[in-house]
Amino acid sequence: MQVAALPEFFSHVTQQLSQMTHEVRRLFHGRGRQWPGLEQLTCDWLGGQLVVNLFKPVDAEFMQALVDGLVELSTSALWQEKQGTSITVQHRYADGAPAQVVVGELESRPVVIENGLKYQLDLGRNQNMGLFLDMRLGRQWVQEHAQHKNVLNLFSYTCGFSVAAIAGGADQVINVDMAKASLSKGRDNHRLNDHNLNQVKFWAHDIFKSWGKIKKGGPYDLIIIDPPSFQKGSFALTKDYQKILRRLPELLSEQGEVLACVNSPAVREDFLIDGMAEQAPELTFRHRLENPIEFGDIDEQAALKVLLFSR
Repeated sequence: MQVAALPEFFSHVTQQLSQMTHEVRRLFHGRGRQWPGLEQLTCDWLGGQLVVNLFKPVDAEFMQALVDGLVELSTSALWQEKQGTSITVQHRYADGAPAQVVVGELESRPVVIENGLKYQLDLGRNQNMGLFLDMRLGRQWVQEHAQHKNVLNLFSYTCGFSVAAIAGGADQVINVDMAKASLSKGRDNHRLNDHNLNQVKFWAHDIFKSWGKIKKGGPYDLIIIDPPSFQKGSFALTKDYQKILRRLPELLSEQGEVLACVNSPAVREDFLIDGMAEQAPELTFRHRLENPIEFGDIDEQAALKVLLFSR
């Protein structure tokens, strides 16, 4: 990356921060490749805390200029106005994604707000903080379309879609994920929003070994599929996604919908559209949801793809 490009980073961050509320947002998305020389840099506003992510090592000059600029930002009237509390640089390329606190003291487990809903984050210790900010409009869509629906949330992670669905009036949500720890955090997220946990199930199962149980929980009015691109020993995108698509017809209600997601830059939206046509021809592609404007990318096919299908 180029130290000469950093003034543009700080200019954009300052402009975006001036528009922020108490909700979480990405302020700068270098990975969308719209900012030459800053492709491995992002910046997130987490309701008072600023987290800057580096995805590749940088030289000492770049690092010093970055830290100096962040410290200067913390002395500004804007920072005081927004009640900023800490600034952290996370080295996402390194083992354990170590966090370097440059201003204040990092609150590692903050409760943040998105679309009026509360989520518990886990900062400074993991690659991912517990909420993928680029899926904001996907969660919003679910919240707006979940009323009285039976929802299946596959690869549920910390249950962000589930929280949105229950907030939107879903009758039931079944979350399926192999990671018990993620589901436990999902349960906490529902509690933060005072949700009735009798409406929510948390199944720590291998999806591919649990179709019988999953089917018994149906039929589903809405199925959400948001897998990782790769998870060693359990999921490989190009090999395993088709196995899920072919199961959809037997799981869906007569008017059922599917929100199918993929966040690998290596595949285009046609991967899902053609895969669905082949594996579940009963389902029709409706449209692709827009991504948040703050996640702009020079190639929309490399960005997050969230596609809606229905019978």
